[in-house]
Amino acid sequence: MPLLRTLAVGGLTLLLTACASSDKWGWYVISPATKQGRINIEFLLSGVGWTISVTLCCIIASVILGFALYTLHLSNNRWLAWLYRAIVEILRSIPPLVSILWVYYGLPVLTDLNLNPFVSGTVALSLYGAAFMAEIYRGGVQSIERGQFEAADSLALSTIDKLRYVILPQALRRSLPAMGNQFVILLKMSSLVSVIGLSEVVRRANELAVTEYRPLEIYTFLVLEYLILVLALSALVRWVERRLGADQERAVGLKGPAQ
Repeated sequence: MPLLRTLAVGGLTLLLTACASSDKWGWYVISPATKQGRINIEFLLSGVGWTISVTLCCIIASVILGFALYTLHLSNNRWLAWLYRAIVEILRSIPPLVSILWVYYGLPVLTDLNLNPFVSGTVALSLYGAAFMAEIYRGGVQSIERGQFEAADSLALSTIDKLRYVILPQALRRSLPAMGNQFVILLKMSSLVSVIGLSEVVRRANELAVTEYRPLEIYTFLVLEYLILVLALSALVRWVERRLGADQERAVGLKGPAQ
């Protein structure tokens, strides 16, 4: 987290310092050249930790819940297949903001549980993301050639072993671009948790805009924060894609001479 803050401040210093010299705009409120500007920047960046935490928790939970949901589709039971389709359509049809508000304000009424903003936002966005992840798993498995299934059947592998050793490794590799896109969407969706009071980057920007009366400058900084976060996440996903691609190429190269 300190490293991310340092990179963000360092990357924006030149731009904000140049803008701060203009009399037309109020960039001084986020100028690293002034004490108040540095205080405001620190205040805005203090929400980055919550944004990253919510996003990571939602990504992990949606990956796990999405796979658990997809297993319903694998069943030969027609009712379970219908249940899968119903859950996916319901979760995808409800706007994330509505889900967050319902979980935060409605779920405690039904369960007598007092959920804080972080837990409520994570639960709502994880369920929303799980529906899309389940469909990504389904699309990835369906993209595998029929011959791969037949080869696994010829080895007398169980359904679990067939998925574990033959189908899922290939499906996940092909699904990485779609999964990366979903991860970015969850990162941007984390901004909605600000409506229930979580002090992430959007909430911090709203609070500062109210006190400084400089929404243009402050929300421009917010845009740059999300730009850095999204680019970093996208770069991480592309790195994983390249690593898996390189591993696959090495595996093919090792098998080549033997054939």
